[in-house]
Amino acid sequence: MSQKPIELILMRQLADSLAMPIFLVDHEGTLVFYNEPAERLLGRRFDETGEMPVGEWATVWQPADADGTPRPVEQLPLAITVAERRPARGDFWIHALDGTPRHIEVTALPLIRVTDELVGAVAVFWELPS
Repeated sequence: MSQKPIELILMRQLADSLAMPIFLVDHEGTLVFYNEPAERLLGRRFDETGEMPVGEWATVWQPADADGTPRPVEQLPLAITVAERRPARGDFWIHALDGTPRHIEVTALPLIRVTDELVGAVAVFWELPS
């Protein structure tokens, strides 16, 4: 495992101490961490899933619109944020890895160094009432 940028390390530490679900990706969109509140909504501990590339995490939870139409990776807030280096938000359905369907709202923010280098993105999300 390669050394992560200090900003990702610090964001992971912050996420680990917060009560809201947080999902953290690197500059390529690779999942590098999600915290315990996110584990409850995603249906599996991060220690069990580990890091995964965007093509995997963007499909493993089966993001979909309310009518069940699969949501393409490029339409997910975190993917938009990484690709366009801007905040993005949206709501959609996922199937938690414990089998529970969940309606979530996501707000994603880019993590950009003062040198204008994108080091990753962070998503804060929560479950919406069905």
